[in-house]
Amino acid sequence: MHILNLIRWKNLLMIIVAQVLIKYALFEFFNTATALTDFNFTLLVIITLCLAAAGNIINDIYDLETDSINKPNKVVIGKQVSEKLAYNLFFALNIIGIALGFYLSHSIGKSSFFAIFVIISLALYVYASYLKGTVLFGNVLISFLVAMSLIIVGIFDLLPVTFTDNRTTQMAFFDIVIDYALFAFFINLVREIIKDIQDIDGDYKSGMNTLPIVLGRERANKIAFAVSMIPIGMVIYFIVTYLYQHQIAIGYFLVFVIAPLIYATIKIFSAEHYKHYEHISTLYKLTMFMGLLSLLLYPFIIQIK
Repeated sequence: MHILNLIRWKNLLMIIVAQVLIKYALFEFFNTATALTDFNFTLLVIITLCLAAAGNIINDIYDLETDSINKPNKVVIGKQVSEKLAYNLFFALNIIGIALGFYLSHSIGKSSFFAIFVIISLALYVYASYLKGTVLFGNVLISFLVAMSLIIVGIFDLLPVTFTDNRTTQMAFFDIVIDYALFAFFINLVREIIKDIQDIDGDYKSGMNTLPIVLGRERANKIAFAVSMIPIGMVIYFIVTYLYQHQIAIGYFLVFVIAPLIYATIKIFSAEHYKHYEHISTLYKLTMFMGLLSLLLYPFIIQIK
């Protein structure tokens, strides 16, 4: 259980749900041309989980000092799991992920796609070791990698079998994945800023230069508020443009996505203490999950003629 907490099993579960829904509730349900067999898709999920888990581990290793100040009760490394074991798990998961990525890329005839996994692995290490304590660069990078966990399904499943005669259909479904990836990107970006505000004391003592340390908590709050308006605007635009004839879908997005986003945005203004920011961060994570679950609505939204 300690190792599961170390690799952030709840976040990994969200990745599994998102990728499975994209593959089976979207691509397979509408008989889209796909490159991945069930076995190859399972490999893609395992690869993503291995790299994400490795990224979580190296992040905790480099965050030992700050976490011991900000959230001492949640520190796993050095207490339940030794630092040596954590490093071994980090290397093992990366090796497994990259090796399986090499096999998967070759099996679908796209050897160059292997570079994606190498870049993701390196990016997670660079984030944990260099960029996490910088102003916004680390926040943007990790949010991009979260979005990539969705986009990668479209890259491996749609692009290898996209040709001139089916390009319009394939790209229409790929665009849906991009929309969800952008939603995940901005939700996670807000969470990252909120977590930096939440962890300001430990980060300051560790010599980091995060957004709230450089600009102050009040200005960081205002930036988080401004960024939080982007996903709200995106969802409203999506509803008005694509869902105006689908009352069930509109109701779902209003109740489970827009309402929590607005509530969380309002809460940012009144947040002052660690627990306040922790509550807001949890709200955004739950809203992201509910947003991903909306993929189950597409069989009712998209009409096949």
